[in-house]
Amino acid sequence: MKSSNELRTLLRSIDHKSYPAYKSLAGGYQFGIYQLFIDHVQGDPFASPSSLHMEISHKEAGFPEIYYKAGCSRIALEDFLTRQFASQVEDFNFKAKGSGKSGLIAITRCGQEVLERSACQITDTKVIVRFHVGFPAFGRTINAGELEKILFDFLPRCAEKSFLFSRLDKKKVEQAVFLAEDQEAVRQILKEEHLTGFVANGSVLPRKSGVSDLPMRDSVPFTSPRSMERTLTLPHRGEIKGMAVPAGITLIVGGGYHGKSTLLDALQMGVYNHIAGDGREFVITDQTAVKLRAEDGRSIRNVDISLFINDLPNKKDTTSFSTPDASGSTSQAAGVVEGIESGSHLFLIDEDTSATNFMVRDDFMQQVISREKEPITPFLERARELYEKADISTILVAGSSGAFFYIADKILQMDCYRPIDITDRVKELCKEHKAPRIQAPGFAIPDFKRSLATARGKRGENIYDLKYAHNERKNGGERRHDSMKVKTMGRDGFSLDRENVDLRYVEQLADSEQTSGLAYLLRYGLEQVIDGKKTVQQTVQILWDLLERKGWEPFCGAYIPCGLAKPRKQEIFACLNRFRG
Repeated sequence: MKSSNELRTLLRSIDHKSYPAYKSLAGGYQFGIYQLFIDHVQGDPFASPSSLHMEISHKEAGFPEIYYKAGCSRIALEDFLTRQFASQVEDFNFKAKGSGKSGLIAITRCGQEVLERSACQITDTKVIVRFHVGFPAFGRTINAGELEKILFDFLPRCAEKSFLFSRLDKKKVEQAVFLAEDQEAVRQILKEEHLTGFVANGSVLPRKSGVSDLPMRDSVPFTSPRSMERTLTLPHRGEIKGMAVPAGITLIVGGGYHGKSTLLDALQMGVYNHIAGDGREFVITDQTAVKLRAEDGRSIRNVDISLFINDLPNKKDTTSFSTPDASGSTSQAAGVVEGIESGSHLFLIDEDTSATNFMVRDDFMQQVISREKEPITPFLERARELYEKADISTILVAGSSGAFFYIADKILQMDCYRPIDITDRVKELCKEHKAPRIQAPGFAIPDFKRSLATARGKRGENIYDLKYAHNERKNGGERRHDSMKVKTMGRDGFSLDRENVDLRYVEQLADSEQTSGLAYLLRYGLEQVIDGKKTVQQTVQILWDLLERKGWEPFCGAYIPCGLAKPRKQEIFACLNRFRG
């Protein structure tokens, strides 16, 4: 590895040359406490900025080993260091002058959730941090003096204040790690005691606005109903009280604007840990939970929706149903079955975003339109069986139909953002009213033997394999994952070789970097895994196991970009199910 002095000499030798001469800087250099690697140099000052990464040995960084040995602790420490570095580089962003993106220094901007990101990775031997720098230029001429400021002044100062334990506020580091360990302890309690969720007393559930995920000021803090209040004992925080949501069917009701959807929104994001000060630190939900909704127009491929839809007038087979343009009811039926396939044990549903005819049919409608003329078996008639026969609970926000009262195990009324347990009172009222007719045909979970096939060439070859092999030959056998072009569109989706994957309604994606991660996973799956024989479940498991064992390297090659975040397994299923290619 070259020394930092060699980098300085090389840098000065290309001053005022044409911008592409910057590419000669690529490589690794020793900088005191860390090694700096210039991975990718932008071709133009107006193009995407250059990619760099630092590696700091644990001996230099000095963090206690106990902070990064357990998975939850390590991810929390990585998140803390990413935020710390982002705060430091902000002071130097664009302080080096020039045209285009000259002087930019940037790393991931983390949200309220604690996610496992490529921006910072802690291995058994070192800390790796990935970031972007805009190499400075006069027009399109190299401005070596300004880049020298960044590499030899700004970055060393930021690194020392971000990655040396001795220079950090040790109490804040400890708090971040301990919070994650307490959150993991709650998740373990949920599993052991057959609970679907926990909302701590004092939690702040409302968000600042529709475009800000920060907690709302002066909002009503959450207080559990006495009948559902539990005291949990955590390893660091000690005792904590809050509402424990049991397995089964839980109904959330109440007047408009009283907090029904706010509670459900908090629970749907409770599959992730949150940072201190978010207000939802101890809103913890079963990690397999899936938010379901109608998705008019989505693509469905060979999904067995016969649990809910049968005997279509056109005689279309619903045990292997496909459509490029699903209706609200068929899309939600497919969503339920795909959720079962993904291993979910909890469905979260808001009546406002559901297809009405999929959710419920009242008695009067059943009298007018007889069952033999209605192909849809509503969710109302399947929810109890889903729990009793498939161990899948449901938390449902309802506002228009009382039919759900009859199947609910727990009924919560939200009153001015305060939950009230009205289960006993409503069950008494139910005795005075006629129960809805439930005549659902036999319940059977699909066998999930769906397999995935890629596009084929004229001779039956896998087109993606041909492209991949071409790139291997072109690069002397070195594997490059650039045969299929990826373009992300924020959190809402991405395109893969111009085929769009619409993820707008996959509501539990927390960050656009998870969307980017899904694009890399799908690309690898098409190139290396999908063969027309493996089932969807087998394909997702292969991708997941590889991501768990080896991180992003198999999906990106030797150069791992900053800007990827790990999705849940359920979102990988959702991505595959929405890919039309």
